[in-house]
Amino acid sequence: MTFIGRSLRLASILAIAALTVTGPAMAAGENKVVGTWRIVKGVINPGTDNVLPYGPDPRGMLVFTPDMHFIEVLHDPRVPKFAVNARDKGTAEENAAAMAGAIAFYGTYTVDANGEFSGNTVLGSTFPNWIGEVRTTERLRLVVEGDKVMETFTRPEGLKVVIEWERVE
Repeated sequence: MTFIGRSLRLASILAIAALTVTGPAMAAGENKVVGTWRIVKGVINPGTDNVLPYGPDPRGMLVFTPDMHFIEVLHDPRVPKFAVNARDKGTAEENAAAMAGAIAFYGTYTVDANGEFSGNTVLGSTFPNWIGEVRTTERLRLVVEGDKVMETFTRPEGLKVVIEWERVE
């Protein structure tokens, strides 16, 4: 199995295990992001480019566990299946489409004294360049408002990615 195959398999196992961790909205001072969230919409450079990196009907989950771990998996359900039913046998075009239409990563996160998200460290990712990255609120913001989370991430080249999530009940 390839490195990417092992990473996706690990991400899938972690996501399934973490899906059991949900919680009601937290009181002030408590961890506000803990729980399971489902993607509603993802946009690159909203207001100007309005690119939908995971398509018009994206799929994905974001899970924050009480023990300060997270996993995020996003994909475009329109990405075609491989002609051969084997991950390591895809054509260059199939592999490029799969890589461009999905991302999975996991790691640890922190919250501040008010229970607001304050950063994360990526421990593993299907995009190897992210492994080991420490993200503070300068590049990554998550704002919880009731049963919604707005995630805003600024890529190193300056593109802004905004993802809206809703709590899974």
